[in-house]
Amino acid sequence: MAIEAAEIEKLIREAFPSADVTITDLAGDGNHYAANVVAEEFRGMNRVQQQRAVYAALKGKMDGAQGELHALALTTRAPD
Repeated sequence: MAIEAAEIEKLIREAFPSADVTITDLAGDGNHYAANVVAEEFRGMNRVQQQRAVYAALKGKMDGAQGELHALALTTRAPD
């Protein structure tokens, strides 16, 4: 089952209300996305911590073979 870009953005925004979020469907199949997330909440976190926080916000949508989201290329940072 595929997931819509809007659903990914909604989940990320719920966890990071101040975030600037851009979601791109890389393959046009609803399974391979890129996300660029710029959030003040990331300040003081290293990139691994930032990315783990985003994956946690996805609430299991990427978990296992039955996950709705197959691949997510993730770029995260705090605002300049």
